[in-house]
Amino acid sequence: MRIAALLLAAGRGRRFVESAPQADGASKQFRLLHGKPVIRRAAEALLPHVHILLPVGDDPLLAESLAGLDVLTPVAGGAERHDSVRNGLEALAALPEPPDLVLVHDGARPCVPASVVQGVIEALKTHAGAIPAIVVSDTLKKVSGNIITGTVPRDGVFRAQTPQGFRFTEFLTLHRTHPDARTDDAALLEQGGHHVAIVPGSENNIKLTVAEDMMRLEGIIAGNMLPRVGLGYDVHAFADDRKLILCGIEIPHTRGLAGHSDADVGIHTLCDAIYGALNEGDIGRHFPPSEAEWKNMDSARFLIHAGERIRARGGFLVNADITLICERPKIGPHALAMQERLAELLKVSASRISVKATTSERLGFTGREEGIAATATVSIMVPDSGEV
Repeated sequence: MRIAALLLAAGRGRRFVESAPQADGASKQFRLLHGKPVIRRAAEALLPHVHILLPVGDDPLLAESLAGLDVLTPVAGGAERHDSVRNGLEALAALPEPPDLVLVHDGARPCVPASVVQGVIEALKTHAGAIPAIVVSDTLKKVSGNIITGTVPRDGVFRAQTPQGFRFTEFLTLHRTHPDARTDDAALLEQGGHHVAIVPGSENNIKLTVAEDMMRLEGIIAGNMLPRVGLGYDVHAFADDRKLILCGIEIPHTRGLAGHSDADVGIHTLCDAIYGALNEGDIGRHFPPSEAEWKNMDSARFLIHAGERIRARGGFLVNADITLICERPKIGPHALAMQERLAELLKVSASRISVKATTSERLGFTGREEGIAATATVSIMVPDSGEV
């Protein structure tokens, strides 16, 4: 049985924007969730279970968010959800080998458990459709304005989730013959007299709708991870006729630092701390100073790579604390700009980065102003592999 999934990403998330006025304008499914776009986490949850994954949406961020994953080229979304689903179905129907089963999943549901996806697929062996759902446990009230007008019996009432699954040919035919709006995909089968099965959903299968949901999703992902800590230390001597670059910022000073690259001691020690936390060696393993390619290189390139390694491992940066050790220049006036630059390179909030400085009380090589030293400590979270 060939299984396809439609990953819906055409929605604009009006309620999310209203609840998060500080949002950067990107649709909710493209917001970063612990270092990865929400929709990428949704795609990664589906891919182990399907043969074909087709994103549906028009936003240029869609292809960018899914870059490197084994997905088809996105197809355009529609004015309403059912229009987007139909566009995706028609694209699947045009494939040389259309699927036997199709799942429809919200791009704003990043934490769907494997058991939920497999439960839907298993139910399609005996039913025309299947959806994950959770029993409603709260009392339901009907309201007009802010006045209660009645109580809704909750017996037999469920909260529907996605992915919803269907036999492809039947589902496509229903969409072609009933082009009007539906609140969800299963409603088409229900009205056509087909049996739609309920399988156990998950409280973790949250649809990102309002800003508060993002906090819950962050907690779910963090709960499946283990903390790792890394320590970095680096030293560079002063050198004439070089710019002084510290933590990605050019600092006015009489001398720069000696090194094969731009000798940014702050970024170098931060990279070492990240690689150490990941058990991936040090900066020299990834960017050997013996290679001419890295001569005079902007160290921002190194830190971008370190951040990519965190995300490639499915992790995220909790925080980073960098200390620069020197008599001069004074770091305080530049610390905020450094913090913001490092956060930009790592694609995290600046609140997760600390940059501070100290002197060595005129002792040692830093006290004699022969160079600058730096230390960094980072905390990251990575998925629990189950290995000891």
